[in-house]
Amino acid sequence: MAKGIKTIGILTSGGDAPGMNAAIRAVVRKAISNGVKVKGIKKGYQGLLNEEIVDMDARSVSDTIQKGGTILGTARCMEFKTAAGQQKGADICKKHGIDGMVVIGGDGSYRGAQALSRQGINTIGIPGTIDLDISCTDYTIGFDTAVNTAMQAIDKVRDTSSSHERCSIIEVMGRNAGFIALWCGVANGAEDILLPEKYDFNEQTIINNIIRNRKKGKTHHLIINAEGIGHSTSMAKRIEAATGIETRATILGYMQRGGSPTCKDRYYASIMGAYAADILCAGSTNRVIAYRHGEFVDYDIEEALAMQKSISEYEYEVSRMLAI
Repeated sequence: MAKGIKTIGILTSGGDAPGMNAAIRAVVRKAISNGVKVKGIKKGYQGLLNEEIVDMDARSVSDTIQKGGTILGTARCMEFKTAAGQQKGADICKKHGIDGMVVIGGDGSYRGAQALSRQGINTIGIPGTIDLDISCTDYTIGFDTAVNTAMQAIDKVRDTSSSHERCSIIEVMGRNAGFIALWCGVANGAEDILLPEKYDFNEQTIINNIIRNRKKGKTHHLIINAEGIGHSTSMAKRIEAATGIETRATILGYMQRGGSPTCKDRYYASIMGAYAADILCAGSTNRVIAYRHGEFVDYDIEEALAMQKSISEYEYEVSRMLAI
């Protein structure tokens, strides 16, 4: 253990994701096994500024690994984006004896972690977002659960769509990233997949595809639409008017954030949490945990934020080919 690391704090920030509790549990128990005290911070950076800080022990995280959401709560905090807010947060950490911090969240949360590190609080980030849109890592906590939740819901909608010979547009989450839409599109056998990274907003192409498939004898048509494109309800009305085929929109929404995490989310989150606690106790700071090329690794936050991530061209082309 690095000299001076006696107490670490932990918070979850931004959108909640299934598996965050597994990460919290691992951080708490690994830190305690390293002889370090742990304080939980409620409601993210907002809770830090409000001093909503509680002591945590091994019992604090009992019976939590199977629960969705985050036991610490989360919130957006505009004040922490300011220099004054960041200084206040660091001062509060020092007031409560917190010399290390683990932050679970996305890119925005990492920027907050980076700010704390610059203020002298050793800080480690863990990727927690259902969107899989953190560039430095092949895995983010919550994606596996969310994509399975969406897949199962889409299967159910597809059953009734087939029965009524409808066209169905199903909107999944992903404001700036189409990973949930791509995975569900392939896994659910969609005829069209609309991704923020790829969609050209030419609805006529979709309409032509629907008409062509109907002439071939296909009795239903499934479109997976990412949240970043949106407008699923109005799109459904336009498609129905153009094709004469009954078209319905289903927006899955926040149900994708909830539910008991899958085995993968529990396992990966647990390893990431333990890894974060270990390198923090060893004196590391301004780092982010990642899963890359089959290994758990860590990167400098600035390096991680500078990385770029995009939809695989090959995977996208496969998704289009399978929809024939």
